[in-house]
Amino acid sequence: MITGDGAYIKKINRSIILSKIIEHKMISRAELSKITGLNKATISVQVADLLNEELINETRLEHNVVGRRPIMLSINKSVGYVLGIDLDYKLIQYTVADLSGKPVHYESVEFETDNYEEIIRLLIKQINTYKSKYSKRRYGLVSVMIGVHGTVNIDESIFFIPTYQWQDKSLKDDLMDELDLPITIQNNANLSAYAERVYKHHESNNLLCIMLSSGIGVGIMIDGKLHKGFHGYAGEMGHMIIAQDGELCRCGNRGCWEQYASETSLLARLSSQLDVPKLTYKDVQNLIAKNDPSTIALIENFIVDLSTGLNNIINMYNPETLVLTSEILKMYPDSIEKIKSNFKSTVSKYGTIEISDLGNKSCSIGACALGIQRFLEVPNLLLSLEEQQT
Repeated sequence: MITGDGAYIKKINRSIILSKIIEHKMISRAELSKITGLNKATISVQVADLLNEELINETRLEHNVVGRRPIMLSINKSVGYVLGIDLDYKLIQYTVADLSGKPVHYESVEFETDNYEEIIRLLIKQINTYKSKYSKRRYGLVSVMIGVHGTVNIDESIFFIPTYQWQDKSLKDDLMDELDLPITIQNNANLSAYAERVYKHHESNNLLCIMLSSGIGVGIMIDGKLHKGFHGYAGEMGHMIIAQDGELCRCGNRGCWEQYASETSLLARLSSQLDVPKLTYKDVQNLIAKNDPSTIALIENFIVDLSTGLNNIINMYNPETLVLTSEILKMYPDSIEKIKSNFKSTVSKYGTIEISDLGNKSCSIGACALGIQRFLEVPNLLLSLEEQQT
């Protein structure tokens, strides 16, 4: 039997009620009582508190039948906002979302420097701009969540980012010295996996999200929770060795999976073979449409190397859902079927494998979602990118 003081029980009840309001988008007090098992008096007290805090709204529905029109509860989405940031190599993506999880602003900023202090200044300037923009809301900008493409310690300090060659950096502390905002640092693949679970795969408790865009990172959801490992480094499977004495990786090892199966490595090979500097995704799409032999051959090899690593991961985790975040796989015909055909092991068992609909925005969107969960202090979050119907 679980016991606790009144304040603790009230906090648990509040989080349950809030999570159900968010999940159902619009719900009545009676329905809340029914699905949570909480009595009507408890629902009434909690709802009154949430209304007073302006975290939820009341809406009386219009209908044509005799009787009282039902009063529905919904999250007051515009009372506060969250900022999700994807800090990639010489590229920062910013997504602002309201408290319903709907993105309301997206911005992508390219820059040339890889200097740590200069990038800190870029982040501070942009974050302050967003803080000012939403300052007139009751709660303003409630959270800043930053995804980085590298290993993050349990205390949210950066252990290593190979692309920048940053090691032992206190990004969170350096930002908080200048910003009066709650700031969190997470691995980008973890945030992408969280986005896939929260926005798309609500029923999937064992999910892996494989990011192929900038190196390879893997976000792991086990029993509905992010799995980070003892130090916080779980998911660095891009540095799994698949070729002994193979190509040199930025991490210092040779033969890492991401040297053969990341989009970065594929684009570099294509650029070299075609003698075209800085190929874009649009260029690749055009080459695929023309059925260019060199491009097709390289992508087919890329899929074989990708499948090799995926097969190893499947054997380790037996996932329910595998989500691949890749623009190239999305544009290449029958890519998922080609990957499946390369799974030769009889012990490789999984549920489904698919390409992400969220694409390269998954990290910043996941950052927004995790920021909402922490601000509202709810145990679970189920969101949708579809417009709410009233």
